[in-house]
Amino acid sequence: MTETPAWLRILSRSAAALLGGYAFSYAATACLARILPLAPADAVIVATLPAFVFYTLAILWAFASRDALRAWAPLALAAPLALVGFWPQAIRWLA
Repeated sequence: MTETPAWLRILSRSAAALLGGYAFSYAATACLARILPLAPADAVIVATLPAFVFYTLAILWAFASRDALRAWAPLALAAPLALVGFWPQAIRWLA
């Protein structure tokens, strides 16, 4: 069995950091804005502030993980967060 070239592993981790990190921070921000017990405008502002931390942590996770498959974990976490964050739109879309 041949080993994956180093450039392909780096490309995968970079894509996981950029794309997966963005999707995770976007979904986490939407989820947080939905569940905060504030006025909608205030909830969006308060939820947007930690988005920078979420994105930074996802990027660090992508390059600190043991293998490239684990680097994509934030993207897997983005799906349930997005479902919570966008449930009214999802229900309208499904109806």
